[in-house]
Amino acid sequence: MPATTIKLEADLVKKVSALKPKSESISAYVRELIEKEHRAREHRAAAGLYQQFLDKNPEERMAMEVWESAPLVDDIEPKKP
Repeated sequence: MPATTIKLEADLVKKVSALKPKSESISAYVRELIEKEHRAREHRAAAGLYQQFLDKNPEERMAMEVWESAPLVDDIEPKKP
């Protein structure tokens, strides 16, 4: 995999340095930001595809509505004395 160097203007380096943890390099911080953004875009795309699936499959949409309305605070098993 070829390595790529990205040059940042001094003002941007100062901003990134102020944002990143002191223990992390600028390169590692920027790499992590890019990876987070890529994951977020993939998740948004997957959510859109799933929404299309639900729109085309009303029985699945109804099942999800039941699932989403399920009470999650109730105990599954009764508490033992």
